[in-house]
Amino acid sequence: MQIDIVADLKTTLGEGPLWDVDQQRIYWIDSFDGRIFRATEYGGEIRAWEVGQKIGSMALRADGTHALAALQNGLHDVDLGDGTVTLIVDPESDKPGNRLNDGKVDRQGRFYFGGMDTSEKSASAGLYRYDPDGRLTCLQTGIVCSNGPCWNPDGTIFYFADTWAGEVWAYDHNPTTGEISNRRTFITVDTSSGGAADGATVDAEGCIWQALVYGGKIIRYTPAGEIDRIIDMPLKNVTSVMFGGPNLDVLYVTSMANPPLPGSPRDGQCRGALFAITGLGVKGVPEHRFAG
Repeated sequence: MQIDIVADLKTTLGEGPLWDVDQQRIYWIDSFDGRIFRATEYGGEIRAWEVGQKIGSMALRADGTHALAALQNGLHDVDLGDGTVTLIVDPESDKPGNRLNDGKVDRQGRFYFGGMDTSEKSASAGLYRYDPDGRLTCLQTGIVCSNGPCWNPDGTIFYFADTWAGEVWAYDHNPTTGEISNRRTFITVDTSSGGAADGATVDAEGCIWQALVYGGKIIRYTPAGEIDRIIDMPLKNVTSVMFGGPNLDVLYVTSMANPPLPGSPRDGQCRGALFAITGLGVKGVPEHRFAG
C-alpha cells in the first residue's frame, strides 16, 4: 500500500471526491471556498470552477457538460462550459442556519443529498432525493450533519450517517422507486475519541470505506459492520473517499486545511491535499451520473 499526494491545493474544506469513468477524471470540491476541481488520475490538467457560495456535494449530469451541485442555498445547475450557476430548488430555504451537504447518485441516476446545521448542533436538517423528472422528496428529518451516502453493489441497501449521532445507518433501498425504509444501526462510532463518520464509499466486494474526520483514519467495514482494515493517514482532518483510476483500484481521499469547529486538530504541510492510496488489492464500483 502507498499513500501519495495527488493535488496539494490546501483546500479549506476539501470534500466529495468523484471519479467519472467516461472522462477518466477525478472531481472534488472545496466546501468553504465554493469551488469545484477536476484533474487527471495523477493530478494533472487541474481545472476549477467558482460557484459563488459554499458547496456540500456535486454530481455530473447525464451529458457531462453540467453538474448538479448542493450549494449552501439550494440545489443548483452548474454549466461547466461558461460557469453559469442556476438555482433549481431550495428545500431548506426556511432554515437560514442550515446549508446543504453530502450527496451522491444511485444506480438509477437519482441524487440523494442532505442538509446540515452550520453550527453542527441542531437537528434541523433533512435528507432528500431529487429525481431526474424534477421531483424532490424528503426522506428523513431531524439530522444535524448529513454525510456518507452510498449503496451496496446491487443498490438494495443505502448507507447514511448523521456525523454527530455517532452512528452510520443502513436502510432497505428500493431501486425501482427510490424509497428507503427499515433504518437500523450499521456501525457505531465513538465520537468521544476525537473522530467522527464523514464521507464514505462502497467497494465491489460490498465493504464500506469510511473517512474518520478528526481521527486521521480510513476504516473498511464488512457488510456485517465489522472492522476489516484501518488505514492511518498522514493527517487528522480526512473528509471523504472514492475509488477511481482506470481500474477503479485507487482510493482518493480529500482533506481540509482549516477545520471549522473550535478545538479541531491542526495538521502540517499536507493539510488540505487530495491523496491517492494504491496497492489496496480492492476495486470500487463505477459512480453514476445524474440521469437528468
